[in-house]
Amino acid sequence: MLPPVDEQIKAILNEKLRLLEDHFNADFLTFYGPIVAGLEKRILTLIEDLAKDPEKKDTLFIILTTPGGSAETVERFVNIIRHHYKEVNFIIPDYAYSAGTIFCMSGDNIYMDYYSVLGPIDPQVQNKDGKLVAALGYLDKVNEMLEKARSNTLTNAEFIILKELDLAELREYEQAKELTIDQLKKWLVKYKFKNWTVHSSNGNIVTDKEKEKRAEEIADKLSQNNLWKSHGRPINIECLRELKLVIEDYGQNPQRSELIRSYYLLLSNYIEKNKFQVFFHTRRFI
Repeated sequence: MLPPVDEQIKAILNEKLRLLEDHFNADFLTFYGPIVAGLEKRILTLIEDLAKDPEKKDTLFIILTTPGGSAETVERFVNIIRHHYKEVNFIIPDYAYSAGTIFCMSGDNIYMDYYSVLGPIDPQVQNKDGKLVAALGYLDKVNEMLEKARSNTLTNAEFIILKELDLAELREYEQAKELTIDQLKKWLVKYKFKNWTVHSSNGNIVTDKEKEKRAEEIADKLSQNNLWKSHGRPINIECLRELKLVIEDYGQNPQRSELIRSYYLLLSNYIEKNKFQVFFHTRRFI
């Protein structure tokens, strides 16, 4: 049994979430933690539970905070959520890196403020030791050593590293990179760009090929590890807009900003106090 103070905090969190649902006229799901295999069942249970609610809306907002994780798991999340909701929007009060960024790109709209950040789409995969490694950083280093080998500047130590490489593992990293780029391109065109019908500059109709080209440019930029230098490099709202991504700045609406900040401050404090690794919240579950 939870102590009375925790029950009180949970009641306040539920009330603050209800205020957000009323404000946006939508259902809400909060997800805080890494995106790892096995969480698909949790998402399935939570979304199906919301879908059974007589007060279910057609729109879902996801408040997301994550260091990243598995691109394959994100794909299953999206399949589950899109089966039940016509419109899906993301709110990023803090950060959503790597696979979290990919997840956001499956949304119709992304809401951020000046403090919020996304990150490069650098998928994390398990190496042979069972540790999660950033696939793009690994591939960049291998390509760097291969280039040195071609120019006869490879050191003996680097030669030994190359010799010991597991080619199957290397191919898995390449496939992870390809998957993330393909996901991003597909979801941007299907969801994020679905209402982009006219060019703001000249009023001309936007073609499917133009949407695909824009999606490819964004995917290419976000997957350039050499450009961002770090798996956890924060990319703020201004940088994302420079990539020609439309981001809704909730900081421009004081009432909306206060509702999000008030809820998220209490939520993050509650999570940190209880040392939760993964945390979900809907109006029917906490």
